[in-house]
Amino acid sequence: MSIASDLIRGHTDTIILAHLLHGDSYGYQINRAIQNKTEQQYELKEATLYTAFRRLEEAGCITSYWGDESTGARRRYYSITPIGRKTYARLREEWDTAKKLIDILISEEE
Repeated sequence: MSIASDLIRGHTDTIILAHLLHGDSYGYQINRAIQNKTEQQYELKEATLYTAFRRLEEAGCITSYWGDESTGARRRYYSITPIGRKTYARLREEWDTAKKLIDILISEEE
């Protein structure tokens, strides 16, 4: 699905922020949720995911902390901030506008 990947790639931050609106999470869990929501049609590459985490954290959109797992590897959890919520709302609005315009532009109607 390289076409879908190309279309979705620019919206990685929005996808991550949307997931974090529902609660703190870690990378693997977010990626699994993306796969499940898309019925295995889309998956973020690990490098893309963690680059986005770094970018979002530097922008103040998310914070991170180490989990308290008693078994297995420690997980780094991510949490959305108030800035992240505002950023998500702006990005979502931009997406909605772009989607409407694309629908108009690719319509078969004159």
